Amino acid sequence: MKRIVFIAVIGLAFGSIAMRAEADKSDEKKADASATKEVAVIKTTQGEMVVEFWSDVAPSTVENFKKLARKEFYDGTAFHRIIKGFMIQGGDPLTKDPAREADYGTGDPGYKIKAEFNERPHVRGVLSMARSRDPDSAGSQFFICLGTASSLDRQYTAFGKIIKGDDVLGKIGDTPVGPSRSGERSKPTVRAGVETVRIVPGDSIK
Repeated sequence: MKRIVFIAVIGLAFGSIAMRAEADKSDEKKADASATKEVAVIKTTQGEMVVEFWSDVAPSTVENFKKLARKEFYDGTAFHRIIKGFMIQGGDPLTKDPAREADYGTGDPGYKIKAEFNERPHVRGVLSMARSRDPDSAGSQFFICLGTASSLDRQYTAFGKIIKGDDVLGKIGDTPVGPSRSGERSKPTVRAGVETVRIVPGDSIK
């Protein structure tokens, strides 16, 4: 009987060691995932904003944004639509050319992506995809909320949020605007430029 009990104790000890090893591996995987998590650094004429991605709720949208950024698609564009207290909109490749100002807001990468509507609320700093009436009409244009916009929840694909540079967001949101072609007071009278968008490891941000 004593021998059986002794063997059982040995078994429990090895079981405990194995469980601890698995837990350590799990912690290492989490640490690795955290270390390699990517963010976007949006360098503007007003300073830099850093955006974290929500791949858990909008994986395809996040990958599309990263793909375009890596191709330097957004470099040299501008925030062409700014509504004070609501949002700033950018990502249109046509904004690289001042001669095409009349067409600002109509550009895309040459394709559309499917919507990934989710439960993340549209509050200040949230990055979301701009689209037309067709839910699956987003391409490259995005907007960043300047305040709470509950009417957009589950109607637009929220896929990230600013984690650094809220003051820069505020400066861009305060850009002077005049009436657009539709009469909406959203046309910047001073260019709010996007110099570069870079995808970098999250742990490289100080």
